[in-house]
Amino acid sequence: MPALNYHHLRLFWAVAHQGSLTRAAAWLNLSQSAVSVQLGALERQLGHALFERAGKRLLLTEAGRIALDHADVVFQAGDELLSTLEGRPAAQGQPFRVGALPTLSRNFQLEFLRPLLGQPGVVLTVQSGAMRDLLAQLEAHALDVVLANAPAPRDARIPWRSHLLSQQPVSLVGPPGRASGFSFPGSLRGTPLVLPSRGSEVRAAFDRLLDQAGIQPAILAEVDDMAMLRLLAREGGGVALVPPIVVRDELEAGLLVECCRIPGVTEDFHAITQQRRFPNPLLAGLLARPIRPPLG
Repeated sequence: MPALNYHHLRLFWAVAHQGSLTRAAAWLNLSQSAVSVQLGALERQLGHALFERAGKRLLLTEAGRIALDHADVVFQAGDELLSTLEGRPAAQGQPFRVGALPTLSRNFQLEFLRPLLGQPGVVLTVQSGAMRDLLAQLEAHALDVVLANAPAPRDARIPWRSHLLSQQPVSLVGPPGRASGFSFPGSLRGTPLVLPSRGSEVRAAFDRLLDQAGIQPAILAEVDDMAMLRLLAREGGGVALVPPIVVRDELEAGLLVECCRIPGVTEDFHAITQQRRFPNPLLAGLLARPIRPPLG
């Protein structure tokens, strides 16, 4: 392959960041046809299409996302050269982009990403959102992985891969005074409960157990955000239904105790990916690494 034409790469970089040929051409002070021709030359040299059209929009292909990552590094390096010679050094690195559901334990996310924390040359981005939005970004190669507590929905168009990373028990936890003599399900009669929202699989399984036992729960709060559920559990107003990994720090510190495990109920943690020709090289090691189990 002949040497890479960095002028063509710069034009591609401008189109990717501007989002259209028209805006990139105006920004570069070139004609749209000139930008299009030179972009085509770069695609032929690389042997891959870098964009695909969706109506009037240009979307990066998988190869385009890889090329943009490298182009960002190349042109950032040039900017950093100038900055360094002017006495203003900057940093650069390998991006790793993660999407996570807001219902997912922050402790679990931290355990999954721990090998990357502080690793030289890695730039980590984590964002939360609804499953549909995160999968759309994964499809557009704007994310490397989506972390969720449920597998990806079946989609005939896109064969998502759901990697089961961990299956954690679910418990009722509360302040130390509540654990003494606690039994399931009898102790739940009249006990204030902090529960996940009704849309979660854990909540559905818990509700089925209470129905079978003929117990009407005394619900103190229903929460779809694990960080808020964790805070409410610490306030001591009742007992909370959580995987122990969610409140592992509080359990270790003795701020909360595990009243009981819920029989037959678990929370699954998944990493969702799609098949790619150029997967992020950091991903394989994370998927193969076991997640630290909770206490007990």
